[in-house]
This record gives sequence, C-alpha cells and structure tokens, in this order.
Amino acid sequence: MLTIVFDLDGTLVDTAPDLIDTLNLILAREGLPRMPFEAARRLIGGGARALIERALAAEGRPATKPDMDRLFAAFIEHYSAHIADRSRPYPQLETTLDRLAVQGHRLAVCTNKLEWLSRRLLTALNLTDRFATICGQDTFGVMKPNPDALRQTIRRAGGEPTTALMVGDSGTDVRTARAANVPVVAVDFGYTEVPIATLQPDRIISSYGELPEAIATLTART
Repeated sequence: MLTIVFDLDGTLVDTAPDLIDTLNLILAREGLPRMPFEAARRLIGGGARALIERALAAEGRPATKPDMDRLFAAFIEHYSAHIADRSRPYPQLETTLDRLAVQGHRLAVCTNKLEWLSRRLLTALNLTDRFATICGQDTFGVMKPNPDALRQTIRRAGGEPTTALMVGDSGTDVRTARAANVPVVAVDFGYTEVPIATLQPDRIISSYGELPEAIATLTART
C-alpha cells in the first residue's frame, strides 16, 4: 500500500478561474490593469501571497510588507467567499481516487494553500472524505518545496516516505518530492511556468485515467 500525496491547485482542482478573478479584483482596487488569464495562470502555485507578489512584480510595482499584509487579507476575504464559484475537479478525478482507495492506497493532500481554505474548497466539491489528511502551508510551519511539508503530510496520513508517491503539476512539487526522496508523477494540465517535461518527473500523465498505470509502473521498479 502506498501513501499517494496530491498537490491541490492545478493538480486535483482547476482553481485558476476563482483565483484569477480574485487577483484581478485586488489589482483593480489598486488601480492596476487586469492580468490576462493565461499570464496569471502561470503564477499560481506558491500560495496567495506569492501570487499577489508575482502579479505586482509583473506590473513593476514592489510592495512593502504592510501593503502585502493588507492585500493578502483582502484577497483571502474575497476568495474564501467565492472559493468554488468556478473551480472544478479535473475530469476522471473522482473515479480515479475511488479506484486507488479500493486498491488499498492512502490518499492525502499537501498544498501551499492555507489548510482551512483547502478544506473549504474540497468540502464544497465533496472531495474531503477521500483524503486521510489535508495539509496546507500553515499546517507544519513549512511550505513546499521544503521536503518536511511532504514528509510530515505522509506521516500524518499514517504512511512512511519510503512507501509514498507524490502527484503534482509544478516545479515546486517536483523539487519537493526529489528532496524528500519520493517518486513524483506530474500532470501536464496544471499550472507551471515551464513545460512539465523539462522538470523531469518520474512520469507525466495527461489525464487521471492514466494515473493508476503510472503508479503501477513506478511501484514495479522498486
């Protein structure tokens, strides 16, 4: 039995529409232009604060810590109330999670989203009960790519890193898994600033229907 740890944004759920709607609302309040969807989509993955910082940097506007604290609070206030307006699980996700559970695998979430926001989103989408644990950037006091975020998620789920696997969509996820010495499967439909193949994950999948075979292949190597 494996402990399979999933990233959230861009891996389990296509959250970009609600994140970018919120980002552009915050930018508009600051008198800044809306960020095009595809450009903003590539900035997702490091948490809301990093998303805001990257968007401001793209406009050539550095922000002080008090500014960032204010913008982050405003972002979270709006986003938490609209967290699942347009966000949806990726196709075939639920059936694949159910198949993995039937095979006896533990499932968990390790994300750079705040834990309470992650739980709110997954609950709104009726996904919470599929996971042994849901861990965010504030759960352990460390964030991905720090490998301790992944290791502690695995242990909280009841597993060990030696019998675990990560599924993610970005360089952050690949670096985290590599640092924790955990195999990593990357989806090619998520949020990444570079082509996912250049990050050299152990396997790349284009749909969740491919995940069980990818896991079986990696497991057979060990």
